[in-house]
Amino acid sequence: MRQRRALAVGAFAATVGLGVGLGLWAASGDDSSPAGAAQRSTAARSAASATPSPSPTRSYALSRPPRTIPAVRSHTAARGPGWRPAHGERVVVSDADLADEGRLIAGELGLTYAGERNDVRAGDVRLALSGGEGGNPESYTMTVRGGRVTISGPADAGVFYGTRTLKQEVHGGGTAPEGVVRDEPAKPRRGFMLDIARKPYTAAWIEDRIKELGDLKFNELGLHFSDDQGFRIQSDTHPEIVSKDHLTKAQVKQMVDLATSRHITVVPEIDSPGHLGAVIAAHPDLQLRNAQGVATRGAIDISKDQSAAIVDDLLDEYAGLFPGSFWHLGGDEYQALTVRNPEASYPQLAAAARAAYGSGGTVADFTTGWLNDRADTVRVHDRTPRAWNDGFFRGTSVQPAKEIEVAYWTGKEIGARQPVEYLGAGRKVINYNDEYLYYVLGQPQTFVYPTGQRIYEQWTPRVLRGTQAVPARYDAQILGGSFAVWSDRAYAQTQDQVAAGIRMPLRATIQKLWDPGKPALSWAEFKALAGRLG
Repeated sequence: MRQRRALAVGAFAATVGLGVGLGLWAASGDDSSPAGAAQRSTAARSAASATPSPSPTRSYALSRPPRTIPAVRSHTAARGPGWRPAHGERVVVSDADLADEGRLIAGELGLTYAGERNDVRAGDVRLALSGGEGGNPESYTMTVRGGRVTISGPADAGVFYGTRTLKQEVHGGGTAPEGVVRDEPAKPRRGFMLDIARKPYTAAWIEDRIKELGDLKFNELGLHFSDDQGFRIQSDTHPEIVSKDHLTKAQVKQMVDLATSRHITVVPEIDSPGHLGAVIAAHPDLQLRNAQGVATRGAIDISKDQSAAIVDDLLDEYAGLFPGSFWHLGGDEYQALTVRNPEASYPQLAAAARAAYGSGGTVADFTTGWLNDRADTVRVHDRTPRAWNDGFFRGTSVQPAKEIEVAYWTGKEIGARQPVEYLGAGRKVINYNDEYLYYVLGQPQTFVYPTGQRIYEQWTPRVLRGTQAVPARYDAQILGGSFAVWSDRAYAQTQDQVAAGIRMPLRATIQKLWDPGKPALSWAEFKALAGRLG
């Protein structure tokens, strides 16, 4: 760096000297005459003997856009030295609501957090709420000018994202470039989902992922903590279902608090009426059995009142632990609906459907009613429900509640429905496309570990199923997407191998959720940038 600076100063000095020489030459009159040469010589001697004039102001090249992940949406270049942190410089805030953001960035950059201040000092980083209503709460403006940085936004979330941009700029290049960044995400839901039911992860590992997600501007962490192989969070209402290796509520609260400080909503999932093997292990009387009395793996018998009671107990219990706005109800792969004739195979479900919905009631109707009832349970807690796309069935007389969002992950189920069926019905959809966004441990069936390059070069939020994008007219209904780690073969990788394996896929995913357009950087450049940023 010192060598480059010396070269730049030397080049500048040569330019100044050349400019002075040209100015004297132009003042000489007839350039080619001996008299002109004599005048030039006299002028040069006079200039050399005069009192030295002040050094000219340094001229800076126009700044380049910041190099960050995800890339900023807009940067207005300017001439200036930019900003770099120095010992003793301050972070100040305009509002006490920004104290958490201020303390965090001050600690990360080695600055002093000075709280709410109105005075201005050289080197300051000022965080401010811009006021007004109607702006995207995740948008921000960052101005680097006059040796100071100002990050402002209509809400604290946007200001936080501005501090992430500043942190990356400094860590990646040492200096935040002069100019103005105006930035906001294209999609409001930017998620990472982790299956902790089939593979337990340590609290420290999950907290490390939360910090990583926050720096990358993700805003959701999904926790799938109940499945056939385990139930991984302490329960007071049903301790009998909890696996030996589990997270305590105190640990989960600490995670949730950390996520909240990074503007990440933790979205819990208790999947039902399938994937309840851990509950069934403690309550075998609730397991679904077919007409021959054969138990159906992971499926609870939804014709029994106690089945609904135990699931609702859990939904109510965990509502206080997970205070975010969303709840994932699961709904996928209920084995009663994967057979050719559900009514004949499961007569108790068929009878319950007729009792609830009349003589034409079907098992699919009854299962849809189950989903709606669970949605009612979380709605009491002001949660927006979400369910997997194969929990929605074609041709039922009972329709899923309108507010249930579709988590679209596959098109491989029996009676698979194209994404446009959901979108055409006006439903809001979140993209979990298993072709690109599923990291399935052990690579069972046809799954392969996804690569960041493939996501970066091929995927966008409109590519909901397979490799084809849905029409652009549906873009507003696609709320965003989520990269997911599933633990089908739990010990195929250690948790550290998982962290390494998802590193570049996470970065590629957030780039396309923040801005689904063609990235400015090639994949090789993007990967190199990720290496510099850490």
